[in-house]
Amino acid sequence: MPSRSPKQAIRHVWHKLKSWLQSLSFRTGVIVLVCCIPFYILSFAQMLLPISTAAKGILWTILFGLAKTCQYEGLTILGVEGYKRLKDKLKRKAPNP
Repeated sequence: MPSRSPKQAIRHVWHKLKSWLQSLSFRTGVIVLVCCIPFYILSFAQMLLPISTAAKGILWTILFGLAKTCQYEGLTILGVEGYKRLKDKLKRKAPNP
């Protein structure tokens, strides 16, 4: 097997990870997307805690990063077709004014 440059190795791992995420089910993608909601809430709610500003900044960075990670992973799992399917389901459930 020919040796790869670090850049090629990273691309290879990224491609394998993306392929694996896309092979997961629609339901799994929705669950991962829903998981990002508590992280978004916690990332801002922790500002109310009586702790130092530095600790608040660190917590915000970690929680907001987890929220974004869940969001992007969920969208990767869903893909374009899954996103359209989820969007259509949400439109049907919303009451018409």
